Amino acid sequence: MSNLSVPPKLQPLVAYLDTLTARASIERLQELLAASNATLADVGEFVRFEPGHYQRNLVALGPWYEVLVICWRSGQRSPIHNHAQSTCGLKVLSGICSETLFAHSPCGQVVALSTSEKHAGDVCASEDDDTHQVSNLQAPGEDLVTLHIYSPPLRKMKKFSITSAVAEDWRPPVVEFAHGEGI
Repeated sequence: MSNLSVPPKLQPLVAYLDTLTARASIERLQELLAASNATLADVGEFVRFEPGHYQRNLVALGPWYEVLVICWRSGQRSPIHNHAQSTCGLKVLSGICSETLFAHSPCGQVVALSTSEKHAGDVCASEDDDTHQVSNLQAPGEDLVTLHIYSPPLRKMKKFSITSAVAEDWRPPVVEFAHGEGI
């Protein structure tokens, strides 16, 4: 993918990510997202929703990273998942993000530990076997838009259930909108 359509306020971030020769640390991704002053308006061309599930919209891609704008309608949530050898940082651009953290029980099922709300401007991060679920639990009509950096790109993760000890491999879909593609 060409990174020519990267919004101007994300260009310094992407320029840094283009210099990576290895996986970025969780602390560095948190710093980059906290320092970013990109707003919902700045990423408007990547704000696309899907009625049946949240949508992962690709902004930029390199060998050691991907930048996504993820759009969530009320009631949409990710599967319970880990980040399988990738580091993820997210920043809330609009709405309220509910993040539920999970632990693995002795019987192999996951159990919820806590849920916290992240508001516009808030940043959180996870990596490797950290297991969580991201949700938009706001009232109907209230959207959530989040900016994500994955390093390296997240191609496959483990998906978990609270009712089964079996973890499934899952490949999250990504939608490209570069230069009008996907529209």
